[in-house]
Amino acid sequence: MKKKKKILEGSTKKLYSTDEPEHIIQEFMDTVLKDGESKSTIKGKGAINNQICGHLFEYLEGFHIPTHFVKSIGNKEMLVKKLDMIPVEIFVHNIATGEFCKRFGQKDGQELELPIVEMFLKKPELNNPMINNGHVVAFGMATTEDINQIERFSSKVNAVLKSFFTRRGLKLVDFKLEFGRHKEKIVLGDEISPDTFQLWDSKTKERLGLDKITSGESTPESAYEDIFNRIFKS
Repeated sequence: MKKKKKILEGSTKKLYSTDEPEHIIQEFMDTVLKDGESKSTIKGKGAINNQICGHLFEYLEGFHIPTHFVKSIGNKEMLVKKLDMIPVEIFVHNIATGEFCKRFGQKDGQELELPIVEMFLKKPELNNPMINNGHVVAFGMATTEDINQIERFSSKVNAVLKSFFTRRGLKLVDFKLEFGRHKEKIVLGDEISPDTFQLWDSKTKERLGLDKITSGESTPESAYEDIFNRIFKS
């Protein structure tokens, strides 16, 4: 397998084509988006996210949740299946916090009676508006069967990861998922990493990862290393 040209660069990842038409290389970068605009660099972040993401994708596969992950091929790179991505971001909330509280007037830190699954159209130029199943089908982005499958997978991912993190003394507050099609089947794509999920310490309610960086309680490097250690050394 040979790495070829860069086909996409986002704020935290790059994608490269390969000499295998059905596979691409996903490279995690050491950058983080600051204030939604400027980038800053966090040494070692790409390698940490790559290892965590690969581990969690393999874990989910063990519960019959199909992902685009094939294998890790380097410190910051993984080989993944090439997907026809559906331009919808799925957010799952277990605990009310941040923007969710502002939108719905909920108390920060309140555990929700049921997980809430939200969908947002992936269109930055439109400020990524919230949508529902009807929009997705009406806009021709997915079929009713597709979106039902996405909701089932999202709920299952939540159940599996909540249990995974609970055993490590962590609460899964919320997370983001993206899906695509591979050979007409719905598959979990993009990434699952400290950039896309929010964790709190189960006992102390200490907020980890990006929250800890934003509050100034931790250096960027140590915040990512802390999550890595809790996942792999617990």
